[in-house]
Amino acid sequence: QVQLVESGGGLVQVGGSLRLSCAASGSIFSISSMHWYRQAPGKQREFVATITSGDTTNYAESVKGRSTISRGNAKNWVYLQMNSLKPEDTAVYYCRALRNGMVYWGQGTQVTVSS
Repeated sequence: QVQLVESGGGLVQVGGSLRLSCAASGSIFSISSMHWYRQAPGKQREFVATITSGDTTNYAESVKGRSTISRGNAKNWVYLQMNSLKPEDTAVYYCRALRNGMVYWGQGTQVTVSS
């Protein structure tokens, strides 16, 4: 089992920045990739960014150039730095991990961008 806990969400003004954190615990060895997803009110959950065990990254077009996904030195932390935030970035942000074909999700952290 893998447990994921997100933090760092909050209320920020348009154009501001936030850094989301995700702490993984439990059976974290063999995690092949970690991801950030988000879900806005009334919308489906959508992919935001991913980082593999080899540090390959990929981003949704909607956040590319404004966001950076990274891992901590201990490899059980994943971060999402978001800059130039827009109202459409308002959502609950979820951390996701893939390990041995199993998918694990965190509980999410709310990001609200106000104009």
